[in-house]
Amino acid sequence: MTIELKDIKKIYQVGTQQVAALNGIDLNIKKGEFAALMGPSGSGKSTLMNILGCLDRPTEGSYKLDGAEVAHLGDDELAKTRNKKIGFVFQNFNLLSRISALENVALPLVYAGVGYKERHERAHYFLRAVGLDDRAEHQPNELSGGQRQRVAIARALVNDPSIIMADEPTGNLDTKSTREIMNIFMDLHEQGKTVILVTHEPEIAECASRQLLVRDGKITKDVGKGVKMDVV
Repeated sequence: MTIELKDIKKIYQVGTQQVAALNGIDLNIKKGEFAALMGPSGSGKSTLMNILGCLDRPTEGSYKLDGAEVAHLGDDELAKTRNKKIGFVFQNFNLLSRISALENVALPLVYAGVGYKERHERAHYFLRAVGLDDRAEHQPNELSGGQRQRVAIARALVNDPSIIMADEPTGNLDTKSTREIMNIFMDLHEQGKTVILVTHEPEIAECASRQLLVRDGKITKDVGKGVKMDVV
């Protein structure tokens, strides 16, 4: 297993009340799976994604990533784990507006201590992989929404992570761009990457090999490809 969650709980203190965003999640995701997380607003799916991505820690429970316990690592170790193993793609792209597409893609390599020449070569390579090497010197505001998301995917891939996590990656895109972006994720899955995607859209979730429905802090449904789930 790449990911093993056992009895994961995330509890927030709201005034005098304790609110369980996650209430006992058990989940195994194998290397190379393509899983979609679905659920209504407030279901806990974004909290679950943050824990899976080592952006947050659970209050209780065990999270083993590639066999190593990561549930309660300190900030520095958690950041190292993220940078080494996980690539992120967000709905709003999260690109830096004043630097080029190439420099945005190369940014994770700066934090990893990779030298200038190698990081630019790798950034060019992954921009070519998403069909945007001819836009390397363009700033984000000179690119369409679909192009910006492809830059974000190239940035997620540049450290060669084993896991790609995407939070509503097609939420701001038109139909054509959505199709192009989903084709990239499906290609990554076929190449053996583990892909975990949060979406509100059943049509997007259907592209995954596994669909997980989160409701009231629990996984209430776990189905395969091609099933159209109602998240209401």
